[in-house]
Amino acid sequence: METLKFGYKFFKKNMPLAVLAELLSILGIYAELLLPLLTGILIDFVIQKGEVKEDSGGMFHFLLTGRYGSVHSMRLFWSIAAVYALLIVLRIVLIYVRDLLQEWLGLKLETELRYGTYEKLMELDSATIADYNSGELLQILNGDTVMFKELFAHRIPYLCDSIFMLAITLVLIARINLSFIIIPLILMPFLVTTVMDFKKKARVNFKDIRRKGSEMNLTTQENIAAVRIVRSFTNEELEKEKFDVSNQNLMNARLKQIWLSSKFDLTFNSIKQIAYIGTIVVGAILVMNGYITVGYILSSSTYVLRIMNNITGLNNHIFNMQQQTIAGLELKSFMEKSSNVPDNKERLLRCDAPDIELKNVSMQIDGQDILKNINISIPYGKKIGIVGETGSGKSVLLKALVRTRDITGGSITIDGHDIREFGLENLRKMYSYVFQDVFLFSNTIESNIAYSRPDIDERMVTKAAAYAQADKFIDALADRYKTIVGERGLGISGGQKQRVSIARAFHKNAPVFVLDDSTSALDVNTERILLKNIEDNFKEKTVIITAHRFSSVVNCDEILYMRDGEITERGTFKELMEMGGSFAHVYRVQQEQQASVVDYDNLAQTGADSGVKTGQEV
Repeated sequence: METLKFGYKFFKKNMPLAVLAELLSILGIYAELLLPLLTGILIDFVIQKGEVKEDSGGMFHFLLTGRYGSVHSMRLFWSIAAVYALLIVLRIVLIYVRDLLQEWLGLKLETELRYGTYEKLMELDSATIADYNSGELLQILNGDTVMFKELFAHRIPYLCDSIFMLAITLVLIARINLSFIIIPLILMPFLVTTVMDFKKKARVNFKDIRRKGSEMNLTTQENIAAVRIVRSFTNEELEKEKFDVSNQNLMNARLKQIWLSSKFDLTFNSIKQIAYIGTIVVGAILVMNGYITVGYILSSSTYVLRIMNNITGLNNHIFNMQQQTIAGLELKSFMEKSSNVPDNKERLLRCDAPDIELKNVSMQIDGQDILKNINISIPYGKKIGIVGETGSGKSVLLKALVRTRDITGGSITIDGHDIREFGLENLRKMYSYVFQDVFLFSNTIESNIAYSRPDIDERMVTKAAAYAQADKFIDALADRYKTIVGERGLGISGGQKQRVSIARAFHKNAPVFVLDDSTSALDVNTERILLKNIEDNFKEKTVIITAHRFSSVVNCDEILYMRDGEITERGTFKELMEMGGSFAHVYRVQQEQQASVVDYDNLAQTGADSGVKTGQEV
């Protein structure tokens, strides 16, 4: 019931049209159910010379008054045929319009569900999204939305159709002779018991199918994303084996459901045949005793089969509803997830020159201290460098600034206002963020650089690329800025991807630049020129840089050295070197290592810049 309430929130505005579609369906069903009565009249009063009585023909008694032809005449035959054809045409038109309405309503609901789940995905914080693997997310956003809309667009309407048809059929057969209801009533308990057992087992099976489907999605997605790694390790056979296992597991789960369905179909068909034969026997007895005519045997047996078919149909609808209900439960669970980073959309932050302050900032994740008592003052235009060992909390600290993760203690303020007071979109517009994990969309290089501004200005794009030291390798490509890079940037090297992503940040030109170890794939000389470009062309901007290569931060106004979530050393480059602590030690070691080896990175990068072709994998 909760699942239905959840879906109804999306479907309720379409209820008037849904009710209209159901009314059309009911009229079409009623027209179809009248056809066996006409068949009975045809047999009794056209093929045979039946005696017309006051109750002969039921609602079609008007055909037997002689106005439309006498008994056993061609005129009566054509009159019956005309009414029969009229009912068929009426049914076809009504069901056609019903189907169009239902399909349209279904597509609207599916679109709204998919939009709603995507909006929720964009709203949730990274930690909450991490609770799902990519296979599960694809299943929810795509498979579950399609499956759940079927519940409202088709399954519930068809269920109502079956119930209506069952009720009307019972009324029509009772009007012929109450004796015909005995057989369905006797068989009903067996059908109900079978349906309930089927429902229980089908629900378990569909949960298994959905789980195996998610695993299949995950396996496929991982192999697509990691295709170069697989090839480089020549592990194609291993991945094929993993895929075969997932594929076989999904097939086995579906085969189990097919076996269950086949077993229950056999049971239902057997009961249906018993009902049909029983109806013929009862009808023959009634005819021989003069209670009904021969035509009514055909009408009654048809109605009894309709009753059994409707019960079978009800079972099929209940069967499919199990799968759709499970999809709805998953959608409901996902849509009810709350973000650990609440969004206060009402308050706007208007600040072109933000002064940022971190006071006693701490953060715990799963009970573990990630950040401890962080205090930093970043007036607008200051250049901050943050270095430290892997896992020291550098990236988490940057994420706290843009609230992809919220701090658990202390405060982060902009111009004296806590950043949690403002809308996330508004806050994040202040930052040009270059992530450690570079991502490029499957689009042109030009579109990737201009991502923050869809109305592409070529002059601004090329200017940003030049500042990021990306213009040379882009100009060497056959299609230059129109070159399409593959998903996640396949087709260009790691250093080239980093430069495109840095150009994307320059093009956004926000007040604060955040570079999270975003020059790690660049050679020292390219990095030095790039950082010089930032210093010369973005003097007024606040710049926050994290790096493992300490030479990246030597020109910063203040350098922070972090260890285990704490700032253990801070100062200018000169002050830290004079201090002789961890920063100075690591810096000297890196400089010695750099001096003792050939700069292979630079040589490799130079070759890549001069030789990359469109679509070439590096």
